Amino acid sequence: MVPLSLPHGPLRVLCIAAHPDDIEIGCGATLLELAATRRARVHNVVLSGTAERHEEAARAAELFLGGSLEELVTHSLPDGRLPAHWAEVKAILESVATRVRPDLILAPRVDDAHQDHRLLGSLVTTVWRDALVLRYEIPKWDGDLGRPTHYVPVTPEVARRKVELLATAYPSQTERDWWGEELFLGLMRVRGVECRSAYAEAFFVDKALLTVGGTPGAEPEA
Repeated sequence: MVPLSLPHGPLRVLCIAAHPDDIEIGCGATLLELAATRRARVHNVVLSGTAERHEEAARAAELFLGGSLEELVTHSLPDGRLPAHWAEVKAILESVATRVRPDLILAPRVDDAHQDHRLLGSLVTTVWRDALVLRYEIPKWDGDLGRPTHYVPVTPEVARRKVELLATAYPSQTERDWWGEELFLGLMRVRGVECRSAYAEAFFVDKALLTVGGTPGAEPEA
């Protein structure tokens, strides 16, 4: 397995979620690692949720990102009904695109079993065509976990910190039958095994541009 690195220097990151807690469940440990570098400026966009859930999302963004958080934008489209609001979702993303030109986008998978996630996943690459898109995974009843293409290894300390912060930020969710430390740590442990790390978060990448010397897109020398 060949390690790949994000570009050096300042990094603008855009996290897109259908629901409050999607971002932190899908890539919370990765955000903790990015925040630790102190070079990432992160924009979070959440498409649905009540006022209570938006407050939780704000608490989570502060806990996970601290000073790396550039902005949190929340909307109140109906949970589970985003496909019926296709035009509004597309307009929201296009509005964000007028302000944010990210180097890295963290977004749902295009084949996620949840219709809200799936819609966002399909629209992200129609709005942003020049950013690296890492598609996070969210465990759920549907059993749609797949075979990731990219991994972010994390230490046991960071993995446990993610789980602790999830419980702190989202008290409205802790009584759900699927929510729990064993689930979140267990998935990160499985993904860690797959990349020879203690723990890891896994992502799915549709396209990635690798440069092997020279300037990207330049004509080859004769």
